[in-house]
Amino acid sequence: MGIIFSSFSMSLDGFIAYPDDSVGELFDWYDNGDVEIKPPGYPIMFRMSEASARYWRQNETEGAFISGRRIFDYTNGWGGKPPNNSPTFVVTHRPPPADWPPTPDAPFTFVDSLDRALAQARAVAGDGDIGVAGPDIAQQCLNMGVLGEIRLDLVPVFFHEGVRYFDNIDNDKVRLELVQVVEGTKVTHMRYKVTYA
Repeated sequence: MGIIFSSFSMSLDGFIAYPDDSVGELFDWYDNGDVEIKPPGYPIMFRMSEASARYWRQNETEGAFISGRRIFDYTNGWGGKPPNNSPTFVVTHRPPPADWPPTPDAPFTFVDSLDRALAQARAVAGDGDIGVAGPDIAQQCLNMGVLGEIRLDLVPVFFHEGVRYFDNIDNDKVRLELVQVVEGTKVTHMRYKVTYA
């Protein structure tokens, strides 16, 4: 069984989005280099620095994906193709959009609790990892003691306000061990192993 991980690009002052959910310069590192990276299932091409591309490739381990409803709505459900084309579980108490799914094979399941999403994701991920998206989902996983890794792309900008990656953490047993630092172009990639002491 793989790990449960969260991965976000974050401003130097701790935000992953502005108050209106826009991300400003946080993803500029996807296109500030010469190495082509094609995300699975998408008709786009990223052009990253060599260091960022190596980091990206080593993290292609996802077997399932869990998303909060806010990020699902903001991305319009990724057009029916979630990141990495993984089976995706959306945690929400609201029904899917009226025009959902956009294609019959869209790999999304809507569930009413994180516990159910985790159980279903574990069942389909096999040996792959489970990615969680949305700061609230990541924070809940930390508080539950199930998040195994934090992947952080630190971008040298200040947002001053917005959506924080780490708010509402009430698990005082969380311990972080830095396991990797990669210096990209205008981004520093960091991986932290999470333990609960």
